[in-house]
Amino acid sequence: MENKSVKQSNNVAKTSLSILLLWVGGVLTIIGFIAYFQDNATLNLAGFFYGIPVLLGGLALKAAELEPTPYSQATSDDVLTLRKQQATPTQNQVRSDVTRYRYGQEAHLDDVLERLGLSPNDAERPVLAGVREASLDGSYVLVLEFDTPKVPFAKWLDKQQKIEAFFGPNVRAELAQPAGDRVEVSLVAVPEAKPVEATP
Repeated sequence: MENKSVKQSNNVAKTSLSILLLWVGGVLTIIGFIAYFQDNATLNLAGFFYGIPVLLGGLALKAAELEPTPYSQATSDDVLTLRKQQATPTQNQVRSDVTRYRYGQEAHLDDVLERLGLSPNDAERPVLAGVREASLDGSYVLVLEFDTPKVPFAKWLDKQQKIEAFFGPNVRAELAQPAGDRVEVSLVAVPEAKPVEATP
């Protein structure tokens, strides 16, 4: 039996817009065909006039659709609480972007990897295979799990400061290689230091 204190966090934007348009366009087009054979000019015209363009739009979106990155493990209530308290706007934006359907992109974070110098070309670009949320010494952590058979771990280490600067402020980047072709980028929330008040 699943522990109720553990929630699966991958419920963000699970609806594919292309599937929705294909369904609506298909229904309207079928209504148009039925109305055509029943000599119902109004429904026939409306079905074809709206149904076929919506159906074609759904097909176009489907061709350009990038599916959400899956969570590799469920997120506990404690980590969700940490997220609400500590997550930076950048961490929230990255998590939101990679766990929803995207359109017109070849891969999640492709522009980011290119700017960081980790994607020399499409064939060698690392692929975001998973994401998870965790805690580290009381800090919220967003972990990005990349399959990177063409980019060696040494090159990731060379870019560590640049990764940290890109995803900052108030973020520390930690890199790990749990497997030969897998690199994990842990974005650790670092609370802002409070100014020290001068003693009178």
